[in-house]
Amino acid sequence: MNYETLTGTLEAIGKPARTVEMPGGARILLLPHGGRVLGLFGAGDEENYYWTHPALASAATAEAFYASGDWQNSGGDRTWLAPELDIFFPNYPDIDFSGYFQPRQLDPGNYTIEDGDGTVCMVNRLSVVLHRMKTSVDLEIRKWVTPAANPLRYEKDSPLPPSVVYAGYTQHTVLAMLAGDAAVGLWNLIQMPHRGLLTIPVYTRSEPHIYFGAIAENDLHVTQGAIRWRMAAQGQQKIGVRATATTGRVGYRYAVDGAVTLIVRNFAVNPSGEYVDVPFNAPDDPGYCVQACNVNSHWGEFSELEYHMPAIGAGTGRDRCEDVSQVWGFRGPAEAIDRVMAALLSSPE
Repeated sequence: MNYETLTGTLEAIGKPARTVEMPGGARILLLPHGGRVLGLFGAGDEENYYWTHPALASAATAEAFYASGDWQNSGGDRTWLAPELDIFFPNYPDIDFSGYFQPRQLDPGNYTIEDGDGTVCMVNRLSVVLHRMKTSVDLEIRKWVTPAANPLRYEKDSPLPPSVVYAGYTQHTVLAMLAGDAAVGLWNLIQMPHRGLLTIPVYTRSEPHIYFGAIAENDLHVTQGAIRWRMAAQGQQKIGVRATATTGRVGYRYAVDGAVTLIVRNFAVNPSGEYVDVPFNAPDDPGYCVQACNVNSHWGEFSELEYHMPAIGAGTGRDRCEDVSQVWGFRGPAEAIDRVMAALLSSPE
């Protein structure tokens, strides 16, 4: 969806977005409703690098979408909390998906804007119930963006020709425990157009854990140096990869109308930290850092690139954490984008 449509729709329905200009002309679109980085736009490029909900195409459909009692999944880059099993299944130990529920105090939350030092900070204070632990915690989430320079700018044999447009940002996410004592972790997720290729570089061959859904054998490829998933199936499927195997970088390549886009997320991995999210089918198996979810269902058609941060709270010795990650976006001809993939992730297969 293009920049003018998104900003015009949101302004018309009273949910205005904030635009952050980056050096070089890229634009980042922040939506306080949901605390989302809703859009990433390259210089001179009006088309979003991210998936956004089709309802945002007009004021009439957006008004109805936000007035509904359903999960208001606008799209873009959002921040959730882990463990998912504790926070999103209010009927636990019943983990049937019919009872899955996104806590509204988390998403869309009640984000407010704090301006200062040239930044736009989105802040949400909330209480969440951890149903498996039978307890609750009071938390604060703070989220803002700053520039992220092109990571290939100093490469002598740069694979980045003038035909490729770069756009990126650094995301800062802070989680603070205000009251209570349970282990809770930040969880960032980017939604992108469906039918792309996800690449997870790994230090050594690592079979991903399948959380749910059936993944066709020819869609998921595991090698010594990478996990690749062609995300184009019907229904919903999800995988997870342990912190010990992941390098701190994941990419997603997709094509729309002849233009190829590559999104790369770069983040810190600390295998000594407490990664508390667990598979639904293995509730005593923590330690997963990277996840990905293929969605082609009533929720929409998109692919999610996800990563977790070590928890704060009970047993961690921390009541606050700040995560700093980068998003690098590239758009251009397929051959050029594949060279970027080889430089930042691994050679496409």
